[in-house]
Amino acid sequence: MGTETLLGVPPEDSTEIPTAVLFACSFNTVRSPMAESILKHFHGYKVYVDSVGARKGELDPFAIEVMDEIGIDISNHKPKSFDDLEDTSYDLIVTLSPEAQHHAVEMTRTMAADVIFWNTLDPSFIEGNRESRLMIYRQIRDQILNRIKERFPLTKPSDI
Repeated sequence: MGTETLLGVPPEDSTEIPTAVLFACSFNTVRSPMAESILKHFHGYKVYVDSVGARKGELDPFAIEVMDEIGIDISNHKPKSFDDLEDTSYDLIVTLSPEAQHHAVEMTRTMAADVIFWNTLDPSFIEGNRESRLMIYRQIRDQILNRIKERFPLTKPSDI
């Protein structure tokens, strides 16, 4: 798949775009940074986007590589946990792991934010040679990309 196909305009849905979105996974090293950077790529000028993990880890080099393949640089991402959040004013929290879902539900007990769960495989647990591991990371990237395009569609240029 070429970059044009991956980053092409999503279907013209009328889904409302929230003004502040938080993506959360287990370590904030693969899935949530991918999701954060993809949504920023599409809507960064009008949506505040951040990401966290249930725990803080080290940014995964395979994640950097597969995002670079579609023209998005995440190499400067600094993983953080829910405890590191300075602001909790989100309209929507998208969790990508059961552990993050638990943290998000706890966090939203005292705030008005929707929480949705996109159960997404953690590719860092997959073993194999370099190319087979990269293939799994690409599949996860593409799965997240497609979900974002469906949930946060772009508007037609004439609507901007």
